[in-house]
Amino acid sequence: MDIPTRDRLALIALSGGVDSSVSALLLKEQGWRVEGLFMVNWEESDGYCTSAADFQDARGVAEKLDIPLHRVHFSQIYRERVFEPFLKAYAGGLTPNPDVSCNREIKFGVLWDYAQRLGATHLATGHYAMIQNSPQGARLLRSRDRHKDQTYFLNQVDCEKLDHCLFPIGHLTKPQVRALARRRGLATHAKKDSTGICFIGERPFRPWLQNFLPPQPGAILDESGRVLGEHTGTGFYNLGQRRGLGVGGVRGTPEGSWYVYEKNHEKNILRVTQNLHHPALWQIAINLADFHWIGPVPPRGSIQGSGKTRYLQPDVPCEMTWDPDQTPTVRFAEPVFAPTPGQFFVLYDGEICLGGGSIAGTGSRSHVTGDVRPGATSA
Repeated sequence: MDIPTRDRLALIALSGGVDSSVSALLLKEQGWRVEGLFMVNWEESDGYCTSAADFQDARGVAEKLDIPLHRVHFSQIYRERVFEPFLKAYAGGLTPNPDVSCNREIKFGVLWDYAQRLGATHLATGHYAMIQNSPQGARLLRSRDRHKDQTYFLNQVDCEKLDHCLFPIGHLTKPQVRALARRRGLATHAKKDSTGICFIGERPFRPWLQNFLPPQPGAILDESGRVLGEHTGTGFYNLGQRRGLGVGGVRGTPEGSWYVYEKNHEKNILRVTQNLHHPALWQIAINLADFHWIGPVPPRGSIQGSGKTRYLQPDVPCEMTWDPDQTPTVRFAEPVFAPTPGQFFVLYDGEICLGGGSIAGTGSRSHVTGDVRPGATSA
């Protein structure tokens, strides 16, 4: 027999933002026993980490809703499981995604363990996603607000964890969430959206990262091999990047943006082009280092679906060749812009997020013609 909602405890990860605030509000209105928990994952007093102010906002919401608020420090385990692997990946020339790692290791890892010790039967967060029960276990569905959908960042969470998770605002749009917070008198209704990982925040990212990874200057070359400038280390740049290269106004070249189309980490070289149609910028196939299935692992074969290699990138129809004993490969129906090793490919079946894997490399290239705008193709 199902336990009545009033007898179940939902621990809400209360961050001090409007999304988790409204999530807590909705749980209360649905009859759940609710307690809040504020996580401190990063401690730094340089003005960029807003943890102290966020805690005050979370405390104000907890008082308004009359729910207990716990505060827990996960800084050390966050550094070990998220930040140090993040640095190691960058040092190896990859482009990691710490949001994905934080969800897997912290929010739906150690936080869920802590919630159970507090007697919680469910863990709730302010993610824009939905969960559907099925005979095979929980299914992760996209949120109603496709512009805010966060299933991309949840692609590594286990199905067993999702069975005990609640995403109360997954059926709402962001404007609806803010309007609801305003009507209920929550002070966070107009609070600016968080920029994500606390250790990144609003800070100048590359100079700060060089505090942990020493610069390794090298040449920036054009397609002909001409030296255009100097970079500070290949790990600090992404494929497809066009800002912060410092190679504008090159004599003998037209005005316009330059794009990183190749990173040679071993030789410490960046290659750039002004040709947005350059075949190295557009890939029809990628190889994955691994793949995490949220639901049951399918038998080996070809999996049809759609996928993306960046957050907010439009879905592209694709086919994944799956064999648990071999490297997964994905072939797209049309070229995608600058899939980057270290980032995640996420696979969907309609509204269902099937899982994801880290990009290891690219397969065949495709020549692209016509009006191509990376801003419309990648986030």
